[in-house]
Amino acid sequence: MPLVRIDIRKNDDPLFAKKIGEVIYRSLRTTMNVPDKDNFQILNEHDAAHFIYDPAYFGIARTDGLVYIQITLNEGRTLDQKKQFYKTVVDGLHAELAIRKEDVFISLVEVKKENWSFGNGEAQYAN
Repeated sequence: MPLVRIDIRKNDDPLFAKKIGEVIYRSLRTTMNVPDKDNFQILNEHDAAHFIYDPAYFGIARTDGLVYIQITLNEGRTLDQKKQFYKTVVDGLHAELAIRKEDVFISLVEVKKENWSFGNGEAQYAN
């Protein structure tokens, strides 16, 4: 159960963030074995005053087209799966939405399965 948060600068296309989410979900399915219908995303657009980044950290030239992607997911994926996921997302966003590869910032937050409740106040994975 990944929970995906996507943060971008305000975009003229009202569906732009949703399109980013579609690429991410497809990438999760193909590289991280995420099941069908396991698609939960929070899409946020920000004005310049509320979207801060360093334009050169790690020697990577970033622009206002930066896309922050934070995904909370169950622990247990291999390093190779994570690397393949990063590449698949970046390649997909670049090919489908012309997002610069330098402008894709991904953070994975791994948690134990008992840290989820999908509804009804139950810990479904802990049962």
